[in-house]
Amino acid sequence: MERCARVQRTTRETDILVEVRLDGQGRAVVEMRVAFLKHLIEVLSHHSLMDVTIRAEGDLIHHLVEDTALALGAAMNQALGERTGIMRFGSALVPLDEALAWASVDLARRPFSVTDLKLEREMIEDLPREDIAHFLRSLATAMEACVHIVVHYGENDHHKIEAGVKALALALRAAMSPDPRRSGVPSSKGVI
Repeated sequence: MERCARVQRTTRETDILVEVRLDGQGRAVVEMRVAFLKHLIEVLSHHSLMDVTIRAEGDLIHHLVEDTALALGAAMNQALGERTGIMRFGSALVPLDEALAWASVDLARRPFSVTDLKLEREMIEDLPREDIAHFLRSLATAMEACVHIVVHYGENDHHKIEAGVKALALALRAAMSPDPRRSGVPSSKGVI
């Protein structure tokens, strides 16, 4: 069974199309005007091995960031289906030069997010600092996942957030992976 989904999100503020294939090759085609967000989504796709196609247009950067996260999270949520036979949990520790970041994921349909990115500048490339954390929280909410991302240390804000996204990608890759020993839902409750 192919784990794919397509989500179209159109509002008065944005028009976003997202397609995902969880069991992909890490290919990303991202068309949007926010260059740093495009970069982060490409990093997420590449290291999670999830194929992602996004075409996003919008009026304001904040609206574009938020609605892209909601559409991407919703597509990933749909592609996960009933979440049977998956590992469910994943975590990763990733260095990027002087920065070190950790991410942990639980795909239990209990949306929650902790982001401690230790960003200092107001703008990282062309993206406001506050919108980076908002993107990650909105993604976790729409994906119905518990996501923790913590930057332990670093000096360069670009390196800190990129290390965090790479750690998230590896944690998602592990959590979404099929568990060869499990056929049902990975929960002692019998339901996720």
